[in-house]
Amino acid sequence: MGTTRTCDAIVIGAGPGGYVCAIRLGQLGQNVICVEKDTVGGVCLNWGCIPSKALISVAHTYERAKHGAVMGLKVSGIEVDPPAMQDWKDGLVRKLTGGIRQLFKANHVELVTGSARVTGPRSVTVEQTDGTTLQLEATKAIVVATGASTIQIPSLPMDGKQVIGAREAVSLRQIPKRLCVIGGGVIGLELGTVYQKLGSELTVVEALPQLLTGVDAECTQVVERKLVKAGARVFKSAKATGYARQADGSLRLSVQLGDKTETVDCDVLLVSVGMRPNGKGLGLEAAGVNVTASGSVPTDVQGRTNVPTVYAIGDVSGPPLLAHKASKEGEVVAEVVAGHAAGKDWAAIPAAIFTDPEVASVGMTAEGAKEQGYEVKTGKFPFAALGRALAMGESDGFVKTVVDAKSGRILGVHAVGPNASELVAEATLALEMGAVAQDVILTVHTHPTLSEAMMEACASALGQAIHAVNR
Repeated sequence: MGTTRTCDAIVIGAGPGGYVCAIRLGQLGQNVICVEKDTVGGVCLNWGCIPSKALISVAHTYERAKHGAVMGLKVSGIEVDPPAMQDWKDGLVRKLTGGIRQLFKANHVELVTGSARVTGPRSVTVEQTDGTTLQLEATKAIVVATGASTIQIPSLPMDGKQVIGAREAVSLRQIPKRLCVIGGGVIGLELGTVYQKLGSELTVVEALPQLLTGVDAECTQVVERKLVKAGARVFKSAKATGYARQADGSLRLSVQLGDKTETVDCDVLLVSVGMRPNGKGLGLEAAGVNVTASGSVPTDVQGRTNVPTVYAIGDVSGPPLLAHKASKEGEVVAEVVAGHAAGKDWAAIPAAIFTDPEVASVGMTAEGAKEQGYEVKTGKFPFAALGRALAMGESDGFVKTVVDAKSGRILGVHAVGPNASELVAEATLALEMGAVAQDVILTVHTHPTLSEAMMEACASALGQAIHAVNR
C-alpha cells in the first residue's frame, strides 16, 4: 500500500496552465500538490514555444548578418555552430524551468514527479519515478492540465532521427541539407523557416489548399511568397503517402497531388500535422468525467467539468491550443477553487505565428464578421509605407483592421510583418475594452514605431489614413 496525502487541490501537469494554476493557488493560501511526469514547464518551455523562439532568434540574426551589405555592413566568415546553438538554447530552458521550481518553493507548492491517474472525484494515484505509489486526496479540487501530444501519421512512422516531430526538431545538432516538412501549420512553418535560414533546402507539404489554415489568407500569402523567394518548394492540396530509404541514407517521400504522384528527396522529414489533447488514459471516464473522442475535456466558463470537483485547463480542455490561453485559464480556475468570483470572460484570445514575417491576429476575420451579420469596413496599412519598418529593412506585410460599419467598433485585427506578435497586444486590448476605431486613431502613437501601423490601419478603415491612399 502506498502513502496517502491530503491537500486542498491537486494539479496534474506542470505546463503553462498547470504551473500557473498551482502558483496562484499557493498565493491564495491553498495547500496544493502539483504532479508532473516529465519536466516542469511542459511542452512550451521544454520543446515548444521557448526552444523554437530561441532558434528563430538565432536564424534571424544569422540571416541579417549574412545580408548586412545592403545596409552598409560587411560581415565575413560568419557560420553556424549547431552544437553551440543547441547548448545556448538548452541553457535558456534550464534557466526558465529552474525559475518555475523556485516559484513553487516560494509559493509553498509541492511538486511530485510521477504519472497521475484520477481514481475518483477527489482522489489521484501517482506512480512515482522512484517506483513507489502515492495516494492523493483533494478536499476541494482536481485540476487536469495534461496538455496535448503530437499527432502521428501511420504511413510516416517516426524514428526520432530522420523522421521526427517538433520535439526532436528543436534539438538537431546538425543542419539538414534537405528538410521536408509535412504540415504547413504553425509548428511546421516556424521550424521549417529556421532551418531554411540556417542552410537547409526546404520543402513543405500541406494537405489543405492554404498554408496556416484558419489564418487570414492575405497574411499567409505574404509568408508563402517569402518562403518561395528564399528557395522553398511548397505543395498544397497534397498528401504525403509514405517514404522509402535510399541507398545513400536519404529518404524519398511520395506525395499525392491530385491524380499524379511527386517524389521529394530529403535528409530529414519533420512531421508536424497538429496536436491532440491528452484527456484519455488518465482515468477521467471512470471517475465520471466527460472526455470527447478527440481526447479533450469539456468545461464551463469557470473551467469546471461535468464533475463539480474536477476542472480542466489548457490544451486538454480544447482549442485554441495556446500557452497563454492555458495560463489565463489556470489563473481563473485557481480563483474559483479558492472561492473567488472568476470566469473565462475575455473578449478574444490573440494568436501569433513566428514565421518570417511574423503573423498575429485577434478577433474576427472580415469573412467571419460578415457571416455573423455584421456590415464591415476593413482598413489596411502596409509596412512598406512605414518609416520604422523601412529603417529596419523589414517592410514586408501589413496591418489589417476589421471594423463594424455601424458602430465603428473594432472586431478584429490581422497583421503580418515585423514584430507582429508584439503589435497584437494593442489590438487585443482594443477588443477587450470594446474600443472603436476612432479611439485608436485619437491615441497618440510614438514616432517612428511599428505601432503606428495599427493607428493608420484603423484610420484606413474610416477613410482617414494619412500615409496611405484611402480606398
